[in-house]
Amino acid sequence: MKKMLIPLVAVIVIACSIVACKKEAKQTSQNEEVSQDALSKIKALGFGTSDVRKVAEGYLVEGDIVLTNENLDNVPPMGILRVGESEQYRTTNLVTKLPRTITVTTTGLTQPYIDGTIQTVTRYNNLNLQIKFQYISSGTADITIVGFNQGPSGGYITLGSSGFPTKRGNPYGQVKMNTNQYAYGTNPDPTYVGSVIQHEIGHCIGFRHTDYMDRSYSCGGATSNEGASNVGAVHIPGTPTGPDANSWMLACSNGKDRTFNANDKTALNYLY
Repeated sequence: MKKMLIPLVAVIVIACSIVACKKEAKQTSQNEEVSQDALSKIKALGFGTSDVRKVAEGYLVEGDIVLTNENLDNVPPMGILRVGESEQYRTTNLVTKLPRTITVTTTGLTQPYIDGTIQTVTRYNNLNLQIKFQYISSGTADITIVGFNQGPSGGYITLGSSGFPTKRGNPYGQVKMNTNQYAYGTNPDPTYVGSVIQHEIGHCIGFRHTDYMDRSYSCGGATSNEGASNVGAVHIPGTPTGPDANSWMLACSNGKDRTFNANDKTALNYLY
């Protein structure tokens, strides 16, 4: 998930871009390490290829989604059902073996990130889904929240990233949260941090961005389609079929707490 930087930090961002972030921007354009074969597979799965980055886990696409090599080798079915004018989308992989409890923990993060994680667990559990979440303070969890430190680039800053469920039906195992001061400030608001964790865990259990067909809806700038609508994005019956205001799965943050809206709840209840 990304956040567009606001004018209050524009001077700082400009200074940053002169010294360090310009190099980062060069690295995060069309990354030379990404092979044409990988780009072809990413496109075939229905994801945009305009800003793909090679990362330790695989490839970072759409600003905050990690596609592993397993994801790239998993060819989804081609069918899609569309109803209405805006919608929630899921991936072809979902969490299985329901009902089940998914454990979540944090490692190496400060209290606001811990509090935000606990808030996320509570919000999901309040929906009474077939998947429950449980925060554990130690031990091995199904999903681990970890930190990384990355400054702004191109007028945006990445708030967090995660991936999609495995072919075996398990949630993606890691959420990365940006600890850079320009992501959440020097005194992070646990509620805002928690809303981003809530979004990233949405990816972990199989949700694509609500506005994947036009990221400019939440990110601003030019119209940008993240990928083909008939591959890797399956419409969820009962939800609208275009961008959905205030959905928890919009591609870019509005800088405020954003939780489940009515359509989000319909989508979650349909799947889980």
